[in-house]
Amino acid sequence: MMLRRTISLIGLTFDCTARCVTKADEAVSANNHEVAVKLYSAAIALDSSRHSLFAHRSQAKLGLKLHAEALYDAEKVIEFDPSSYIGYELKHAALHEAQLYDEAVAAFKIMLFKLENASDPQIKKLRQKYGRPSEVEDAIRRAVQSYLDSAPLRLVNTSTGRLCDRHAQTNSFKTSIEYKQLLSSSIKHPHLQTESIEKAVETYFRWVMLSHRWENEEPLLHDIVDKVVYDLDPVGTMVKLQKFCKITRDAGYLWAWSDTCCIDQHNNSEVQRSVNSMFVWYHNSALTIIYLSDVPPLSQSGALAHSAWNTRGWTVQEFLAPNVILFYQADWTLYLDDRSPNHKKSVAIIQELEDSTGIDAQALVAFRPGMAGAREKLQWASTRVTTLQEDIAYSLFGIFGVHLPVIYGETKQNALGRLLQEIVAQSGDISVLDWVGKSSEFNSCLPADIAAYRPPPFTSPFLSEDQIHALVLSLQDAIVVKLASTLYSRLGNLTAPRFGNCRLHLPCIAFPVTEVRRRRSQERMSYFTFEVKADGLQDMLITTEDKLAPFSQAKSTRQPYLLVRPWNRYDLELPALAGDAQSVDDSSEPESLSDEYFSGSSEDNEPVDSEPHSRALSLIVRLGQPFGALLLAQQRGGEYKRVASDHNITAQVKDLTAVHDMMDVRTLEIL
Repeated sequence: MMLRRTISLIGLTFDCTARCVTKADEAVSANNHEVAVKLYSAAIALDSSRHSLFAHRSQAKLGLKLHAEALYDAEKVIEFDPSSYIGYELKHAALHEAQLYDEAVAAFKIMLFKLENASDPQIKKLRQKYGRPSEVEDAIRRAVQSYLDSAPLRLVNTSTGRLCDRHAQTNSFKTSIEYKQLLSSSIKHPHLQTESIEKAVETYFRWVMLSHRWENEEPLLHDIVDKVVYDLDPVGTMVKLQKFCKITRDAGYLWAWSDTCCIDQHNNSEVQRSVNSMFVWYHNSALTIIYLSDVPPLSQSGALAHSAWNTRGWTVQEFLAPNVILFYQADWTLYLDDRSPNHKKSVAIIQELEDSTGIDAQALVAFRPGMAGAREKLQWASTRVTTLQEDIAYSLFGIFGVHLPVIYGETKQNALGRLLQEIVAQSGDISVLDWVGKSSEFNSCLPADIAAYRPPPFTSPFLSEDQIHALVLSLQDAIVVKLASTLYSRLGNLTAPRFGNCRLHLPCIAFPVTEVRRRRSQERMSYFTFEVKADGLQDMLITTEDKLAPFSQAKSTRQPYLLVRPWNRYDLELPALAGDAQSVDDSSEPESLSDEYFSGSSEDNEPVDSEPHSRALSLIVRLGQPFGALLLAQQRGGEYKRVASDHNITAQVKDLTAVHDMMDVRTLEIL
């Protein structure tokens, strides 16, 4: 009788336990962890010998963020079955949620050991779900290295106030709670490893850049190295650095960069690398803080436009490159009290920048570096100044996306010349030859000063499609068409401009100068005005500092002159050649016009309707419009030098139908 009662009681206990577990499992499925914990606890009260009940309750307690209690249940599971991996898996989860990441990783390593040594093949197979801690550590290390490759070489840790190189930054990360959390979570989810690691690395290492105008006695690298920025005397420009670091820290960023103290100015290789990387650093920054030291508190709109910061050469890339910027006034309050997270989205501020810089709003908000629009970009910088004369060119390296040697001590003309040479060499864009002023000693086709790009570029008069069509219809003579076809082919066969070793190889249409006469009355004695005649061109006046030797057809000259139209297939709207975008040296045969067309009688003068002929005649119409010409003087070795002028030289052919006057197509070497 007693045995039956015992068996019945055991059965009842088993049934009650099973019901509790079933209901608890349902509660877990419904995310009702509080009920689940109570039901699992009831089941354990009925039968405390089943480690699976403790395992279930541990998971339910994690759902309630009861980390210590979940850890207790995990330890009970291990106590019941030390050889099982389940207890250590639960222990890792509880410790991870409790942010005890070192202990969590240690528990996870034991779990892996249990899986690797399990006797059950199915359990052993579970090991494949997880990554090895060493593999995850290597993945994190690679992600850090990759991210820091595009980061500044040194950054100030805004938490400690100490300047850190990349080694110190990496060590800071490896001892941080962020690293331990990443390692603990990544080893359990290897399929999410790359994405989660890269995101965590970016979040930790993101930095804030400072854009400002240098003042007297800025703190340099040697002033803060091995020191705490916040502990230094808050006098002079040190206050600026301290306030910048504090604002960066308060905004939730750990790293800050200022050009005054984060570059070793005495290390040439570091300066070289920094100058060529600075645009990328600003672009990749989480935020760029622009400090306007001369804009007082409570300033109204317009103060930014008149700030000295808005006149400096380096600041152009410092507001074009970043995606997020904030302007601060002298007292470190936000400009115009604009508390939006990104002043690039402030209509009022961007409009003020557009009006004061001449840079359109679209470029201000979403600028892309490169060679496109070279002449316009040079005009943006033409009113800017830099303390060191070479910097006016170096500050544009990032804007054009070029990497060139930084050679402090070279002349301004040489630095600018090397940049312009690279632009032409890479892109074939000859719009950089459109300037007025003095010639550079680097190459006579380049200006001596960036200010030469201040005047607007030359623009040809606009012709509507109807106007072009009407002019094309006036060019129906078969001889004109044949010459137009030949000229089209010659121009199409020209290679792109080439620039190297200070020598420009310029494809062009040349017009020999036949007469030069100096005007007698001179308002400015430093400049001379000349009446110039050239074959096929209307007469013109040219003002220059150079003294041209007068000559005429009756009186020859020992130094021949040419007026040339630089050739640019894009400006003249010819079809782009395949590969033009990749290489300026590539060229291909343009579509030619069949000579069979000319085998018939020219007396018929039938209209020319074919598309190739129409393109050739449209080209003649465009060549007949006014253009910006270069005046070149031949040198003894056969090369040429440009004669600079203080105004654009505007030339135009005399007769649109006199195509033979435009046939002198050549590539000239210009010194």
